[in-house]
Amino acid sequence: MDKFDVLWQSTALAHFTLGQMAMMLVGLLLLYLAIVKKFEPLLLLPIGFGALLTNIPLAGFSQAGGILFYIYEVGIDTGVFPLLIFMGVGAMTDFGALIANPRMLLLGAAAQFGIFATLFGAIALNWVPGFSFSLQDASAIAIIGGADGPTAIFLASKLAPELLGAIAVAAYSYMALVPIIQPPIMKALTTPEERKIEMEQLREVSQREKIIFPIAVLLLTILFLPAATPLVGMFCLGNLMRECGVVERLNKTAQNELINIVTIFLGLAVGSKLSADKFLTVETLGILALGAIAFGIGTATGVLMAKLMSRVSSRKINPLIGAAGVSAVPMAARVVNKVGLEANPHNFLLMHAMGPNVAGVLGSAVAAGVLLALVG
Repeated sequence: MDKFDVLWQSTALAHFTLGQMAMMLVGLLLLYLAIVKKFEPLLLLPIGFGALLTNIPLAGFSQAGGILFYIYEVGIDTGVFPLLIFMGVGAMTDFGALIANPRMLLLGAAAQFGIFATLFGAIALNWVPGFSFSLQDASAIAIIGGADGPTAIFLASKLAPELLGAIAVAAYSYMALVPIIQPPIMKALTTPEERKIEMEQLREVSQREKIIFPIAVLLLTILFLPAATPLVGMFCLGNLMRECGVVERLNKTAQNELINIVTIFLGLAVGSKLSADKFLTVETLGILALGAIAFGIGTATGVLMAKLMSRVSSRKINPLIGAAGVSAVPMAARVVNKVGLEANPHNFLLMHAMGPNVAGVLGSAVAAGVLLALVG
């Protein structure tokens, strides 16, 4: 072997496989969606760049001793990063709309139906040649229907770490596509007259109610579903810091510096799992398809529950707000408001939609706790 061959073999170019090149294209696609299309850029950008890094031959980013290896082990394998994200989300969430209209909890719960329907769908895929999902795999895949990235990552890291990359990419991709996926489903299940319904203004919620709420939610979770307390507990801690009014520095840190730092590392850690040997499988296509079905079912059941509630309630409910029961906060609520304004220029549904939207965050955490308790 001459010096040229030795030099060539020492470069990454000599060791690239077709799979690695394909995954680098996937990484570039995620970067394109984040930068050009602005689809969930805070997550898709570090995920996409992590995919580029992990597929570079000889670099060893994801092997023992590499930075992506340690980021994953410290933050994802332990479940720490999703929990810290949940604390930050709690610090940014206003439960006022939900407290003012507690019935919206039903819409948040109805939207989680897609999770459990997809659980059976993933198991049924085992009848198709090439698929082999265990009950743990199916549970991790099903949580995509909640449209909650941190919850999906948390559950996948516990039940199906080998599927983490595909599940995370699917979850965040569908969250980013909420403005495209949800409106056709919403319009197909409602009439023009239903979409024009104007709802009464919500009552003002006191600070005392907002302080009591996260504590009460945590206590109920401890009593009835302790498996969900890691997610719910951190979420409630962040929300309590927001509402109590005595730890503004901590609240601002949770909303900004902390969640931003953790988001960078979380994205890189997820990207480290987008290696060719783990992602380029027929099971990945199944995960992407099932995730879309789960999200669609969750949107549809939320709308149908809102229609039912409107018929049995003395106060009219615009069924569009049921679509916000998925936990893509606040994007789903904004989509509801947009579709409502298209039907009626005087129909402002944003605050009403925030009720089921934040209920969906709690609902997805509870669903994850149920799955973890049953199959974990």
